[in-house]
Amino acid sequence: MHIEVTHPCVQHKLSLLRDVDTGHTQFRQLAREITQFLCYEALKHVPVAPVTVTTPLAEAACHRIATDIIVVPILRAGVGMLDGVLELVPTARVGFMGLYRDADTKQPVEYYRKLPAARPGALHIVVDPMLATGGSTAETLSILKANGAEQIIVVAIVSCPEGLAAVAEHHDDVPVYVASVDSHLDDRKYIVPGLGDAGDRLFGTR
Repeated sequence: MHIEVTHPCVQHKLSLLRDVDTGHTQFRQLAREITQFLCYEALKHVPVAPVTVTTPLAEAACHRIATDIIVVPILRAGVGMLDGVLELVPTARVGFMGLYRDADTKQPVEYYRKLPAARPGALHIVVDPMLATGGSTAETLSILKANGAEQIIVVAIVSCPEGLAAVAEHHDDVPVYVASVDSHLDDRKYIVPGLGDAGDRLFGTR
């Protein structure tokens, strides 16, 4: 299942993010802002618990998030979305998954893993700007489930039908939130029209 967030502010910022003339400084800022909008939507059903706080005038009945949240960026581009989540949920814990796509086989290869212990009921948020072939995302979801994760959502900025289908084939219980479902993958497995290489654009490496 995927949810495409079509809010005008998201789509406006996405138009700037796509633009080839957008430099890495603005690209990072836009990726962070879009991530916040996507997570705002993705977390609207997160469990809360009632609390009573004292205001300057009286006691107030309020609510606070009542579940452990773990953010898992897929290296390296997922790091560009991390601050967007942490600004929204600063109490979240963070894990990291390092995967790259083999140039010949196009399959994900794991090179790094550092995950917090999963507490019962914890919500894992996997973030990666581009959900292209879906291989790295699906592999990350498999690893998280094997590590004890019970509730997982994926937040990506841009995806395509092929990537969404690949994730749904193996993990149809995991919702995917995106700002856009683009047309297709090209022969190099790049999303079209996409963003280009999100990692390079985030970190100014090309």
